[in-house]
Amino acid sequence: MSELTKRVLFGVVAAPIALVIVLAGGAPLAGLLAVAAAIGAWEFYRLAKAAGHDPLTDLGCALAGLTPLAVHAEHLGLYQPKFSHLAAVLVLVISVALWARGSGGKPTAAIATTILGALYTGGLLSFGYAIRNHDYAVGGSRVGSVEIAAGGVLLGLPLIIVWVTDVGAYFVGRGVGGPKLMPSVSPAKTVSGAIGGAVLSVVATWLYVRFALQPAAQLAMGPAGLVTFGVAVSLVSQLGDLVESMFKREAGVKDSSRLLPGHGGVLDRLDSLFFALPVAYLLLGWLLVPAPR
Repeated sequence: MSELTKRVLFGVVAAPIALVIVLAGGAPLAGLLAVAAAIGAWEFYRLAKAAGHDPLTDLGCALAGLTPLAVHAEHLGLYQPKFSHLAAVLVLVISVALWARGSGGKPTAAIATTILGALYTGGLLSFGYAIRNHDYAVGGSRVGSVEIAAGGVLLGLPLIIVWVTDVGAYFVGRGVGGPKLMPSVSPAKTVSGAIGGAVLSVVATWLYVRFALQPAAQLAMGPAGLVTFGVAVSLVSQLGDLVESMFKREAGVKDSSRLLPGHGGVLDRLDSLFFALPVAYLLLGWLLVPAPR
């Protein structure tokens, strides 16, 4: 079976499941993000080891997976995060490094890579849950007998932009060509592709807000907000892609893993979302307005 066939078949199966979970929100979404974060952290630590580091993999994966669950618990009122909790986690990581690495096992690098991996995956992915439960995302709409929550539709906006950016940058870059964006990190990416992906993302933002967000969530954006959101999320999603390429190039590998048929690893599929989700969450709080009636 070719890689393209595997990619298509996996997408056909995985995409509807992910869509249902995004729309459902709550524990299913937190669980999906926790699993993705833990696996992503495991892949990150594999890259770190290939680059010569020795992170605390088990501890880091646990912390990454627990982060979205902690965000879910906070939403339910079961947990109130405090700065002292972050300090306790830091003390835990340092103490485990002391015991497991000692002075000769490069403990400083182990501590740094362990914390970075947990924050990069679990911390950044948790903004997906935050967008799904955004303060502005109240109510929803009904399609037949199915109730669609406003938060699920809102979370769909950055997901669509990341996908449009990826597709747009690929086809515009191949069609137009021109100077390379950052050849030392990702030789195939071009400046024209980056610009094309951003322009198409503005169009996608307008279409999604007009025909999905407004009727389903009663939320809108002004013209300047549409352009700002589309361009900003598109650019940071491309930055996220480049950052993961940087990690892989340092490690000397093509894919973060081979877990996803035809797609490589979790990091390879979610790298753009790591940066797009927190930026989208920040911008939504500034740019969303009630839809005109």
